[in-house]
Amino acid sequence: MKLFATSLLAVLLAVSAVSSFAAAAEPAKVAKPDLVKGEASFTAVCVSCHGADGNSTTPAYPKLAQQHPEYLVKQLQEFKAGKRQNAIMLGFASTLSEEDMRNVAYWVTSKKASPGFAKDKELSALGERIYRGGVADRQIPACAGCHSPNGAGIPAQYPRLSGQHADYVTTQLTSFRDGIRNNSLQMTQVASKLNDREIRALADYIAGLR
Repeated sequence: MKLFATSLLAVLLAVSAVSSFAAAAEPAKVAKPDLVKGEASFTAVCVSCHGADGNSTTPAYPKLAQQHPEYLVKQLQEFKAGKRQNAIMLGFASTLSEEDMRNVAYWVTSKKASPGFAKDKELSALGERIYRGGVADRQIPACAGCHSPNGAGIPAQYPRLSGQHADYVTTQLTSFRDGIRNNSLQMTQVASKLNDREIRALADYIAGLR
């Protein structure tokens, strides 16, 4: 009888251990984004720079509408952690919890992005060549490989570029090249090979990309 009780206890302990391991291994459930709260936070914090519907009218500030939400959450996390340097965004991101970030990101990305326009035909033609074909002799890859031919990007991996302000794209590419922005090794390596004219050309082409 004693032997049976000992065996039974061992079995129960084993089952309990397996159950505990399974529970620990099960990924934590992420709450569904609250778009109502997201809109409220965006209106309170983000609207002055990024526009009421995420379509910034100031060329220095990016359009956020239709951007991939995972990408926006990552950027907000990195602003808050100081991995991406920007004093204004550090101040705003520091006030947001992880839940707030998701709410804001999923709300603004549900809005339709406004189209942009290229301004310089010659520059835009050069930008198109680099965007679609890269520069083989300098080992510059085509932007379309990661950001897709129409600039839609790849969700959770590479951001949407289509229609983005040329001024903003120019600033970001220059920052990657000069080591000011360093939260993407891949972009730092690509941008380090671009000269000023090529950066302006890519930015102009991207602005009109649809």
